Amino acid sequence: MDTPNLSDLYQQVIIDHSQHPHNFCTLEHPSCSKEGFNPLCGDKLALYVEKKDGRITNISFQGSGCAISTASASLMTDAVKGKTVAEILELFDEFQKLVTTGKAEKPEKLGKLAVLAGVSEFPMRIKCATLAWHTLKAALAKDQNIISTE
Repeated sequence: MDTPNLSDLYQQVIIDHSQHPHNFCTLEHPSCSKEGFNPLCGDKLALYVEKKDGRITNISFQGSGCAISTASASLMTDAVKGKTVAEILELFDEFQKLVTTGKAEKPEKLGKLAVLAGVSEFPMRIKCATLAWHTLKAALAKDQNIISTE
């Protein structure tokens, strides 16, 4: 019997999150929402955020996109619940380093997000992996523009 390697496990997590994304719905009364678009791949998403006392209490998304984009949005929504804006911005920076270089300075902060490290080997997919993150960052900053990865 073959033992699965780590990259096989990571690939399975990505497939699971892309086929059965977590938090894939709209929120009835979000504190803020934002749309994002990746014209290169055609990924589109709408992100809904509820905040209370400086923390994300709930977050969800809807849209369509490639497996990397959908899995990244799903994993991100799981990762940021309960965090402050400052904690999210720090996590954003770590995630950005991970998907662009394959390594993070503080990998322990990433948790399941680490499954997307392999994206760094495919530069055309980096924008797919970061669309939800840039959209969240803009939503928290109350940026009025539709977010585009171009």
